[in-house]
Amino acid sequence: MTFTARLLTGAASALVLASSAHAADPELTILDWAGWEIDGALTPYVDKHGQKPTYVFYADDDEAFQKVSSGFRADAVHPCPGAVPRYRDAGLIEPWDISKVEAFKNIDPALFASSFIKDDGGVWFLPYDFAYTAIAYNLNEVPEEDVQSLEVFKNPKYAGRISISDNSDDVWALAFLATGVTNWDDVSDDQITAAADWLREVAPNVRTWWSDPSELSQAMASGEILVSWSWNDPVAIMKADNFPVGFNRAPKEGSTSFFCGFVNMKDGPGSEDKLYDWVNSMYAPSSARPIVDAIGYANTNPEAMATIPAEEQAAAYVDAIDTTVFLQTPMQPALRDKLVEEFELIKSGF
Repeated sequence: MTFTARLLTGAASALVLASSAHAADPELTILDWAGWEIDGALTPYVDKHGQKPTYVFYADDDEAFQKVSSGFRADAVHPCPGAVPRYRDAGLIEPWDISKVEAFKNIDPALFASSFIKDDGGVWFLPYDFAYTAIAYNLNEVPEEDVQSLEVFKNPKYAGRISISDNSDDVWALAFLATGVTNWDDVSDDQITAAADWLREVAPNVRTWWSDPSELSQAMASGEILVSWSWNDPVAIMKADNFPVGFNRAPKEGSTSFFCGFVNMKDGPGSEDKLYDWVNSMYAPSSARPIVDAIGYANTNPEAMATIPAEEQAAAYVDAIDTTVFLQTPMQPALRDKLVEEFELIKSGF
């Protein structure tokens, strides 16, 4: 079975698993993205405890937050940092005991710069996986010179053949980069307006706002989509199936990098010791390659990534790049709400 077939089978199963647990170890429940129950990353945990944790899956950060805020009990959740302020404001999480996280000393301190992630109260979020949102394109149909700028999304040549992530953070990172803004820490009203105007010019060219990596990979493989604002995942799927796909992470304006990680749910129902065994299993050097191979994401533990040769990291598009990178850090909740609302208007044609 090809990787694509396995992923599509998993995606179909996720419709069921999203509302029911994949039962395994009853003493540890992980609420995670569909597809993240990766055997190789769980090997150290299974070697110690004899079985995987119990997994429940979700499709996006909003769904995960709604689930736990409605009373679902898990020991850990795997959000991206933009969701962390909501977990904290709702009183759903507690700080990690970093003395029990073996890889903590190796993680880039810059990833803890936000007070939503680390403050005097402790470390509220463990950055774990990272990847890029950049320009994926059909190598047979799109000349390389056409994707050297984010203006490709406004190019009439590709009208109706473009797909952009249906994710507010990704979309605004794209629009801010395209209009000369490289972070959203102190973004002004004028800068938001300029980015929104740019998106409104792009929107008529967009055939689909993709929400699932397999959805995008299928659309590109069919020829329906020629250019997309994509995560690493769809590119990894297409490359595994030998589809001629390019992934330009260095257009002249720059590209964006995102990271996700783990939050420790307050009063989780399972074993605290097993929770830290799971965290350490995920960060383990032996886990890096299985995750790169399965999903195309890197591990924030440099010791883990050192197990993968540089040329293989480059082939998977998780090597360092020498260009402007918009890092998707947590933003103020009021700003995020404003941008989400504006994005919905733009998609609706307003």
